[in-house]
Amino acid sequence: MEDNLVSAGWLKANLHRKDIIIIDCRFRLSDFSAGKKMYNEGHIPGAYFLDLEEHLSGKKGEHGGRHPLPDEDSFINLMRRCGVHKDTIVIAYDDQMAGSARLWFLLRYIGHDNIAILDGGIQEWVNAGYELSGEIPPEKVGDIAPSVRRNLVADRTDVKNHGAHKIIDCREDVRFRGITEPIDRKAGHIPDAINIPYTLLLKNNHFIDEMEIRKLFNGIPEGSIVYCGSGVTSCINLFAMDKIGLNPRVYAGSWSDWISYEENKVIKTPHQEL
Repeated sequence: MEDNLVSAGWLKANLHRKDIIIIDCRFRLSDFSAGKKMYNEGHIPGAYFLDLEEHLSGKKGEHGGRHPLPDEDSFINLMRRCGVHKDTIVIAYDDQMAGSARLWFLLRYIGHDNIAILDGGIQEWVNAGYELSGEIPPEKVGDIAPSVRRNLVADRTDVKNHGAHKIIDCREDVRFRGITEPIDRKAGHIPDAINIPYTLLLKNNHFIDEMEIRKLFNGIPEGSIVYCGSGVTSCINLFAMDKIGLNPRVYAGSWSDWISYEENKVIKTPHQEL
């Protein structure tokens, strides 16, 4: 697509198109069943549901973080069952922007570029007065052909040997500085990381405009690496940086992978530096 963001009005006007597949990516880290419940209570007509834990993540192990990348073949077959063809335009949405950004990244990773995010999420759809549906669409047969781009992903070796590339921690300030850590077993951040929270890129679930994005990432070199707690919310930064041509990579395992290696150093900065 020419633009990787679409409005609720655009989606409503194009809802009838056979080359569009809509996917609901809502989730709650505090309740793994919440996304499916919200979907069943009402979703954009024709939308499929993909669960963060079951569909957009892989099997957890000692390393790899809380949300490892899904098995490539399984994910590609899943997209085919949603009816995705090589020319299909996939529209992803959720209600916090992280789930849709995660799907955007995963589709780009397997080589499918016809993917856009519903700016403002399902709230924008509802606020516009558009209807929701309880009908679950049938399984289809797509022919999406993968061309995996492993250069979109960084591992801990890339992080340690980042050179001139920046390491960008996308979590909120208090987690970056190690003041609090509500999810992972260690608090702090990766050495040399800088903090650009994903929340700075959103205003009422809408992405800030490109000029503001450029100001936020001023001086960040191409090919820099983003991470968060488990590789989900950092996809918001990944999406925004890609939009302005920075060609970023995501540390897929993120902080939860980093701290799974006891030898990896952890930095805390509990007080703001003057």
